[in-house]
Amino acid sequence: MPTSNETLVEKCRKLFPLAWQKMVEKVGQIGAMPDTSLDENFRQAITRCVNSKTKTYRYVLPTQLLAKAADASVDCRSLQATGKRKGAFDARSICDDIIVPFDKSNHNVLGGSPEPYVNNPLRQPEITERYRNKQKDKIGWDDLCFVLNEVEKSNEISFTQRVFEQALVEIIKRLSVVQVLYSVPKRISLPRTISLVEAYLSEQSGGDRVLAVAASIFETIGKRFNLFVIKRANINAADTSSGMVADIECVDSKGNVLLAVEVKDKALTVNQVVDKLPNLRAKQVSEILFIAQKGIEKESVNEVATLVDREFVSGQNIYVFDLIRFAESLLALIGESGRRDFLDCIWTTMALLFSIAKRGPNCFVKFNTALGRTICKNNIPQK
Repeated sequence: MPTSNETLVEKCRKLFPLAWQKMVEKVGQIGAMPDTSLDENFRQAITRCVNSKTKTYRYVLPTQLLAKAADASVDCRSLQATGKRKGAFDARSICDDIIVPFDKSNHNVLGGSPEPYVNNPLRQPEITERYRNKQKDKIGWDDLCFVLNEVEKSNEISFTQRVFEQALVEIIKRLSVVQVLYSVPKRISLPRTISLVEAYLSEQSGGDRVLAVAASIFETIGKRFNLFVIKRANINAADTSSGMVADIECVDSKGNVLLAVEVKDKALTVNQVVDKLPNLRAKQVSEILFIAQKGIEKESVNEVATLVDREFVSGQNIYVFDLIRFAESLLALIGESGRRDFLDCIWTTMALLFSIAKRGPNCFVKFNTALGRTICKNNIPQK
């Protein structure tokens, strides 16, 4: 064995929350983008493993790759410390100690198995082709063997890290589906959607809910019309610290910022517009949209209008909308199915924002519960 089991478990226990937080933040900024440095067939195999029809298999990649990422000397195909393969380790301990509690605290995203490595499919010394005939799900076993064999064949820390992170991305994507299944209405009208958004925004959140709604609108529009992907930041993060020009960036396939979106939970002032312009010019972003939940401050209305006209002459396009009016127009444009996607997206976006702000899983659960109550209060879904 490369190290005592206790030491390996301890390394994994320290590594996993850091790796998970990193990927949640990355997905929160640029969306669930695939790692294009990995072969497409290889990425698809990772996706199938994490979403396997055999529940036990879903726990394998996060467990085996976590061990390999924590200690490069282990053989990630190993299941038992008593195995004959060099680098053998006890995978069950890592799964039971780290992955199972994570699964329970995240809506049983992997299936809710209390001891997955006790189940028949994993009662083998290793995950190799040699034990294929002992598996009911032979195709699923082939996928696991393929991914883990490639990791061991490479045996490079950087490659292991990329594969591990891609597996975490797939879990994040799976989580975004799992957490919304119980509440999203089958049908929803435009007035009902706006009513729901208004009820949701009625509670103070330090700007988090406003950003979640705005980001969800742009993400839904970008996906439905294949226009752009979005990057988003914590509402309270300084743009300079996040490396972004605004709260939301709409980015094309080449990484160019097509539109910067600044979100305000209070009335917009002229000084807030002026403060944004130098960084936009420095990064050659000519389109900036301000989403202000309460419109423009009364004292700034004329000054903002004058500023917009002046900046247009110099090549800067500035747009200002209040959130509800902006949402109503676009939610009408994308239709009923688009409004359902929009509601789905709010759950995912808010969960990511909670994680980025490091508020912990309890806030995530409270958010889901609160939005569920709002839906029930508004009699959605309706028969």
